[in-house]
Amino acid sequence: MSEQSPQPNGDAATDGDARDPSGFLSEIIGAPVTVKLNSGVVYKGDLQSVDGYMNIALERAKEYVDGEMKRNYGDAFVRGNNVMYIAADM
Repeated sequence: MSEQSPQPNGDAATDGDARDPSGFLSEIIGAPVTVKLNSGVVYKGDLQSVDGYMNIALERAKEYVDGEMKRNYGDAFVRGNNVMYIAADM
């Protein structure tokens, strides 16, 4: 007797429009992004790399605090445990 896998129930993980986060991130390498940290600080720049820990490398990075630009870094590295979200600015 063989067991059959349960059929998809239409949840978000099996819907056709759902995307794997790593697939999404690989698609936006080189694109402008917004990275918001748990502290509320926002970085905007071009995504150069991201790893499985959500460590992020940005080029042309600018730091915003309370909506006001504070620093222009050029290249920046953001440690993943501080990241609240990454959004593509397309």
